[in-house]
Amino acid sequence: MGFNCGIVGLPNVGKSTLFNALTSTAAAQAANFPFCTIEPNVGRVAVPDERLEILAQIAKSAKIIPTQLEFVDIAGLVRGASKGEGLGNKFLANIREVDAIVHVLRCFEDGNVTHVENSVDPIRDAETVETELMLSDLESLERRADQTAKKAKSGDKESKDLLMVLEPVLAALREGKPARTVRPSDPAQRKIFDGLQILTGKPVLYVCNVEESAAATGNALSAKVEAKAKAEGAVSVVISAAIEAEVSQLGDAAEQKAFLADLGLAETGLARVIRAGYKLLDLLTFFTIGPKEAHAWTVRNGAKAPQGAGAIHTDFEKGFIRSETISYTDFVACKGEQGAKDAGKMRLEGKDYDMQDGDIVHFLFNV
Repeated sequence: MGFNCGIVGLPNVGKSTLFNALTSTAAAQAANFPFCTIEPNVGRVAVPDERLEILAQIAKSAKIIPTQLEFVDIAGLVRGASKGEGLGNKFLANIREVDAIVHVLRCFEDGNVTHVENSVDPIRDAETVETELMLSDLESLERRADQTAKKAKSGDKESKDLLMVLEPVLAALREGKPARTVRPSDPAQRKIFDGLQILTGKPVLYVCNVEESAAATGNALSAKVEAKAKAEGAVSVVISAAIEAEVSQLGDAAEQKAFLADLGLAETGLARVIRAGYKLLDLLTFFTIGPKEAHAWTVRNGAKAPQGAGAIHTDFEKGFIRSETISYTDFVACKGEQGAKDAGKMRLEGKDYDMQDGDIVHFLFNV
């Protein structure tokens, strides 16, 4: 589906270590010096969903295929990036292409790991990155607003609509507030806003990278980030990238579980990051279930049934007729598709149906 999260932050905060663990590869080189990552690395990861296992057991599916989310490891940013410092221009171009931002913040002290600012302060680091993004947005949008205003004066409706979106965004940026704080509620204006690819308009997940001993509870630094996230209406997750890197090297699931249990952890921090990223993008999961495979699929919240069909194949959307739909709770309670049919729990839904999280669907189409 192409939904992706860009992993950003200052150099040496644990971005590449997190990416390596997420994708269980060594694709991103992790080293103790700035600008180790230059070209963005991309990896697709399975979204943990216990419902898929349950559905597969009920349907006796031979194969399980989870839905996936894409993560992009982007070069570290430094102060002055909006003016081209460091790898600023490349960083800003890469982040413009992602749907959401996973902002990794260093919340641990370690004299052996260099910090680009020579001290550990995650709030300062977060503000450094956000300031650079706001400055870049301000510069590009001010140019665009000037051109748009001239066209709007001549009566151009499209320019007038665009200006209605640009003006409050520019006002927020000039006050030092990110554009996402004024994202429009009106659907038409929101579509214009999203099409502008505003850097600070993207949703943000703060990932607090803590020392191993604080992986379960967090620490004083991660608590500050959590408070900042709450104040912004954002989300924060605590992980230890070092632990996640170790877990990713254990191939056996039982071995991973035992390792985590010894550390007092019920699940990996990565699972929380993936789920939080998925929620951040306002996505929902639906399923196609049968004896051959149990398959999870992704669409944006608010997608209609034909769009759900299109997530499987474009021909399904073009020739959509209707869908046979069972809710997850009904499928489980009735012990499968036939039981749900017998109980009258299967519904026939048309083109105007809003896909719901957990739907089990069979699409009927004709091309």
